[in-house]
Amino acid sequence: MAHYVNAKELYIEIIVSKAQGKLTRTAEKMLNLLGEKVISKFYYSNPDDMMDCYQTGMESIYRNWHQFNPDKTNNAFAYFTEIFKRGIAKGFNTVRKNKDKELSLDGIYADGTDGWEKF
Repeated sequence: MAHYVNAKELYIEIIVSKAQGKLTRTAEKMLNLLGEKVISKFYYSNPDDMMDCYQTGMESIYRNWHQFNPDKTNNAFAYFTEIFKRGIAKGFNTVRKNKDKELSLDGIYADGTDGWEKF
């Protein structure tokens, strides 16, 4: 079964990126595709939550891509998949923690009105 991102090509692009000190455009595209495919494996009841988690996962990848160590592994695909999954877990924990702190626009004033009578 072929992967949506070729592991060997990703490895090569990351090595080239490390030599250049920045991600190549091809590496960026591959990492974005990796993130899109991984996030699609999870279910989110709210699309905004999914997007928040996706963005946190991608932030983790882009903050840590340079820490890939080819002396330890040549499997960049597994490395970045794990970085992304840890990032979405972090994002999910943040989303879940803040669920009870959502702001409602249906507030009631102390006098019992909702404030819309003026308009």
